[in-house]
Amino acid sequence: MGGPGAQTATLLMHCPDRPGVVAAVTRFLAGHGANIIDLDQHVDRAEGVFFMRVKWELDGFGLDTAGFGAAFETAIANDFRATWQLHDDARPLRMALFVSRMSHCLYDLLSRWQSGEWPVEIPLIISNHDTLRPVAEQFGLPFHCFPITPETKAEQEAREIALLEENGIDLVILARYMQIVSPRLIEAFPQRIINIHHSFLPAFAGARPYHAAHARGVKIIGATSHYVTEDLDAGPIIEQDVTRITHRDSVGELVRKGQDLEKLVLARGVWAHIQRQTLVYRNRTIVFS
Repeated sequence: MGGPGAQTATLLMHCPDRPGVVAAVTRFLAGHGANIIDLDQHVDRAEGVFFMRVKWELDGFGLDTAGFGAAFETAIANDFRATWQLHDDARPLRMALFVSRMSHCLYDLLSRWQSGEWPVEIPLIISNHDTLRPVAEQFGLPFHCFPITPETKAEQEAREIALLEENGIDLVILARYMQIVSPRLIEAFPQRIINIHHSFLPAFAGARPYHAAHARGVKIIGATSHYVTEDLDAGPIIEQDVTRITHRDSVGELVRKGQDLEKLVLARGVWAHIQRQTLVYRNRTIVFS
């Protein structure tokens, strides 16, 4: 039997709700020698959809990845009309960071990686400006600058996609990357691009949202991390948080508190993805505990 540090696999699935799903899946896993260590489930009664996350130790499990797919399709997925993903938890995700000029989210992500808090690899940082190159050099990471104009956007994004694929990237993080990514990039990494933005939208759009919010005397500010879709800033939400503001807070205090929230909410969203706790259904994200 395994224990702390044992290699594990995680299954994420959803299917039309009906009796017997949990019993069938756990019986299938146990039948192949799995020791299940975590199971979480949810039923959306309005939609009639069942969601599940199950994690088990690989020590003594009788199926490899290819064998699992064939067996699971035959025994479970076909009968229950299930959509599923299998993840080998021992393989660290390879994560690319996209940045522009603001460094607060970048520093936070890199410190979590460098300290070993996150079991990920960061092969490269991509930017549309050269401003944060010294940060990448400080952490010993390759930095690739792709200046973007309306005329060069398609060509530059094609180069970025090629670089991401060449480096085997699993997950892209827009760490305050101030460019709208194209459908081509989104299609190359479906449900694998995470963005962070303040929660002033749509009331306070533009380059100076904190100034506009301060002028209106807002009482709450927040941040949202979400998967990127072609619908700008409206993809499936992973994590959100807020903090209160008073009349004593200057614009500078709003910016400071807002950036603290952005760092925390982005980190929570990325962590949930790294832990295979997220399952996207239509434009919603189920986040398992």
